[in-house]
Amino acid sequence: MLKYTLTGFADEISPDLNVQMDVMESLNIHHIEMRGVDGKSLCDYSLEDAAKIKQRLDERGFRLSAIGSPLGKIQITDPFEPHYEFFLHVCDLAKLFETRRIRIFSYYIPDGADPTVYRDEVMRRTEAFVKEAARRGIILQHENEKGIYGETSERCLDLMKQFFGPSFQCNLDPGNFVCCGEDSFPGAYEKLKPYTSYLHIKDAVRVDNRSTIVPAGEGNAHIKDILQDLFRSGYQGFLSLEPHLYSFTGFASLVRSDHAKLEEDKGQGAVLFAKATDALRKILSEIEAERPVL
Repeated sequence: MLKYTLTGFADEISPDLNVQMDVMESLNIHHIEMRGVDGKSLCDYSLEDAAKIKQRLDERGFRLSAIGSPLGKIQITDPFEPHYEFFLHVCDLAKLFETRRIRIFSYYIPDGADPTVYRDEVMRRTEAFVKEAARRGIILQHENEKGIYGETSERCLDLMKQFFGPSFQCNLDPGNFVCCGEDSFPGAYEKLKPYTSYLHIKDAVRVDNRSTIVPAGEGNAHIKDILQDLFRSGYQGFLSLEPHLYSFTGFASLVRSDHAKLEEDKGQGAVLFAKATDALRKILSEIEAERPVL
């Protein structure tokens, strides 16, 4: 049997934590990569208010796979000191929520600028994060994202070669590479596989420099190929659903289908998340069926 744990960005279901938990529970998913909760970024809550959220999660049997923080999602030219204080608060939240994992980014580069000009500053800021994360036993998971220093696999690799270890690892998002015009497989994946400890499940189609997010397996991100190879290599980690299907051109065909009751009860966000989960589970079933019998 394949060994993995499903999780996801439940704020794509609803801003309401109760609805998030209802739908995730109905899908037999009991971990959340928490980003938004009750209409506000988790990272913007005080520790006192966050403790109340933790209690609600505990009462329903939910745990966080990671904090889906916006750390590193500021301009590289913005002051670092206030952002570092924010980072320390997010580390405190990680301890409160009993998760070691925090999703981070590597700073937006000014439009039209050469990212290599800002490399030293990106490295300086990342090093400060990594040193504190190491002190606290935290894993910083760098996600590739359009517009940041780590937009390309080469610059992600640069970061990994500099900092990879117990406190800094790769959170691979194949769909984001497609949206940035890069082949996710074998290209980006092969470069970053040795550093990857967490996977975002997002697929995309890119035509004429325009990208559309689609359910897993329907795009060009090679989700199945990546998963097959990861499992062959012994991967047993999290698979985190970040569907972003609100921009999917086939949106209308997803609603009022086999999840019509879910839409009626919990809304279209619930339907889209359920469809994304169905798509991933279909791929996983295919991989399981194709595995050799030992």
